[in-house]
Amino acid sequence: MAKEYPDSPKIHQPSESKKQSLTHILGTSALCILFYILGAYQNAGVPNLNPNPNPNLSKLGCSDAASSLPPSTSTAPSWGGAALDFEGHHRASAADASSAAGAAAAGAAAEAFPPCALNFSEYTPCQDAPRGRRFERAMLVYRERHCPAADELVRCLVPAPSGYKAPFKWPMSRDYAWYGNIPHKELSIEKAVQNWIRVEGDRFRFPGGGTMFPRGANAYIDDINALVPLTDGSIRTALDTGCGVASWGAYLLNRDIVTMSFAPRDTHEAQVQFALERGVPAMLGVMATQRIPYPARAFDMAHCSRCLIPWYAYDGLYLTEVDRVLRPGGYWILSGPPINWKKYYIGWERTKEDLKEEQDKIEDVAKRLCWKKVIEKEDLAIWQKPFNHMECITSRNIYKTPHICKNENADAAWYKKMEACITPLPEVNNEEEVAGGELAKWPDRAFSVPPRIRRNSIPGINVKFFEEDNKMWSQRLALYKQVIPPLSQGRYRNVIDMNANLGGFAAAMMNYPVWVMNVVPANSEHDTLGVIYERGFIGTYQDWCEAFSTYPRTYDLIHADGVFSIYQDRCDITYILLEMDRLLRPEGTAIIRDTVEVLTKVQAITDGMRWKSRIFDHESGPFNPEKILVASKTYWTGEPSTEQ
Repeated sequence: MAKEYPDSPKIHQPSESKKQSLTHILGTSALCILFYILGAYQNAGVPNLNPNPNPNLSKLGCSDAASSLPPSTSTAPSWGGAALDFEGHHRASAADASSAAGAAAAGAAAEAFPPCALNFSEYTPCQDAPRGRRFERAMLVYRERHCPAADELVRCLVPAPSGYKAPFKWPMSRDYAWYGNIPHKELSIEKAVQNWIRVEGDRFRFPGGGTMFPRGANAYIDDINALVPLTDGSIRTALDTGCGVASWGAYLLNRDIVTMSFAPRDTHEAQVQFALERGVPAMLGVMATQRIPYPARAFDMAHCSRCLIPWYAYDGLYLTEVDRVLRPGGYWILSGPPINWKKYYIGWERTKEDLKEEQDKIEDVAKRLCWKKVIEKEDLAIWQKPFNHMECITSRNIYKTPHICKNENADAAWYKKMEACITPLPEVNNEEEVAGGELAKWPDRAFSVPPRIRRNSIPGINVKFFEEDNKMWSQRLALYKQVIPPLSQGRYRNVIDMNANLGGFAAAMMNYPVWVMNVVPANSEHDTLGVIYERGFIGTYQDWCEAFSTYPRTYDLIHADGVFSIYQDRCDITYILLEMDRLLRPEGTAIIRDTVEVLTKVQAITDGMRWKSRIFDHESGPFNPEKILVASKTYWTGEPSTEQ
């Protein structure tokens, strides 16, 4: 041990040393507090991103050969909140890049993406007709997803048509759309007597009709409501196969029922595009050989109104797929051939014998699936799936096919082949029990603990996690409203959440006039899409290394929570951002949450995509390494002269 000497200041001046040390600590602390308060004060204001708002300020000029700038019909959003600038600290440049990642970021920052030719204005990469023709026509394989290979990817910005206007606001958009946004008259001519769509001057009008409901979708839905309960909250999610322009789904929204409508491209020109332009949920899809991209036990009701799907063919394969995605106790509704064939057989140009045989085959498939026929009245026939499979398992002694599937993940639906076997329901203890758990009625369903979580079906996600997730999204939305004031003003209608997790963002947005397409990445560690459906929301599986199944310009708001951290090592994030640009309407908004390092790379790319962006602090404060990039796609259109 060191020896203490009498002359040591440690012995002779203890009080003075302590005072100096204490003074130093207090002084340092005071300076730290002072600078923190000054920093907080500087960030406390809510400066407008655009201090001189102007409807035309958001427009970005393009090359004369490729684009034009007619007057915009909406104002780019004014963002509040304190923007952060990481330019000097995080963005690499060509001169000082010290790593491959830095060099890549520098290259992305330097790249300005040109507009695609105008004939790409309705480009759907994975449902591209010329590419589809390379595949067989049997079972409509050529209409399934066939995405471009690496050497076929386009590195340009999909243009809006010349004269594009912001869509009408909801609910007016349900009934009207601008002709210039979807310049196709084919449906208005082909379906004129069926009241699908009409051209009135510079706009389309949607009277709400359909092939099997010429009196309008509302009257048709009233007919269904007289047979099954649509207004007591027990039916919330619906599936419409072969949706047309989705008028059935549009009018079900009046009854708080949200519908996933889908149809292939293009049985009739741009029908799904029309649906989305109206502000109605829809996506491109077809029942062919692959499972439809939704989890098991997702929908309370499924519907086909003359959707032309051969339900009895291939050992009842397609009806078996509907059975997979129907909730226990869910309904299947069929109108059109062959229902009420005695009345319509002449107009359908088919014989009585042919139509009767088709109906008999459908009835037989439904019986072998253990469905119960609820009623057939005039143009409607309705079946109900059993609440559990106790009797169905026993009935396999009578019905050898379809057998009950074994050893498979019933929710797996991303490039998964359909199988002609019955998807088993979770086991129950008695005949009265609802397999998988009973759901609360809407709207309580949105915040009630979903059965999949109550039953511990998803590792690591329990009741406490679910409740904390809801609180977190309430806090996040509070910040979003400050940063993006138009969010609560009805400016957005179609919203897509690229990494929806438990659907917390959609739940937090419930009080706004929006619907959310909740996407669960196909490679997610935890498959939560079934939980999202149990909450009463809709969504789909998706691999974001590929294009989404929709037309360009079909979403007003894109939310991406951690998406680029997930995919940055799997594929080139440039193409994910180009896909987001394809999905987003002119003057639409993107909210991207990620680490600072990832967001600076993303921002460098979006600068070359003609987006205007700012990075903001996390809702918990500046010390959280996660930040939020808010971006607006500028208004520009393609020139008519570029059309090929």
